[in-house]
Amino acid sequence: MLKYIVKRIFSLIPVMLGVAFIVFTLLYLTPGDPARIVLGEQATAEAIQEFREKEGLNDPFLVQFGNYVWKAVTKGDIGRSYMTRRSVTNEIMNAFPSTLKLALCCVVVAVILGIPIGILSAIRQNSFFDNITRFLAILGLSMPVFWQGVLLILLFSVYLRWLPASGFKTWASLVLPTLTLASHPLATITRMTRSSMLEVVRQDYIRTARAKGQTEKVVIWRHALGNALIPIVTVIGLQFG
Repeated sequence: MLKYIVKRIFSLIPVMLGVAFIVFTLLYLTPGDPARIVLGEQATAEAIQEFREKEGLNDPFLVQFGNYVWKAVTKGDIGRSYMTRRSVTNEIMNAFPSTLKLALCCVVVAVILGIPIGILSAIRQNSFFDNITRFLAILGLSMPVFWQGVLLILLFSVYLRWLPASGFKTWASLVLPTLTLASHPLATITRMTRSSMLEVVRQDYIRTARAKGQTEKVVIWRHALGNALIPIVTVIGLQFG
């Protein structure tokens, strides 16, 4: 197991380098001059040239990328923001706690609601509850997140005035972002739970458990759910990532 973990960790290195190269290339090819953007349209040619020399923008592409990777690996320095002139690492770390809280809240909501709803939907296959669940899951996957956010702000912030529309001062500020971002993971987990449960309850060992006279509750929660959770846990990990 340790050998496998170490191998997987080392396999991340070329992946990270590849992703960094692609992103760096796309930004390099993006139209516009960073020096002109930072200094403004009224900047003189001398000021722009001085800025480009200072920031290494006149170096060849591969030299720029090599310097970026070297500083990132040896110093943990991934550059400075052209707009704020502050370290990008510090900018990321300042936003990371709020991002982590929001991600955890989204996953918790999606898991707490998605798994039970998916189980009930599978148990009551083709019932009214199952049909409504499948419809809402498809709707949640189909509707863009930004559009859901606008609708929730209009309802709970503008009309009802129950929740703040922005900011991060209190836990109430997490409600709308959590509901918005949790919609896709919730729909995905619900559909996966339903599909996995339907596949498991058709297995021979489930029929054997029922033939022994065990209650449906015991069959579902003790025998079926454990095996049904295997693909669900994978999906939860992917959604959190």
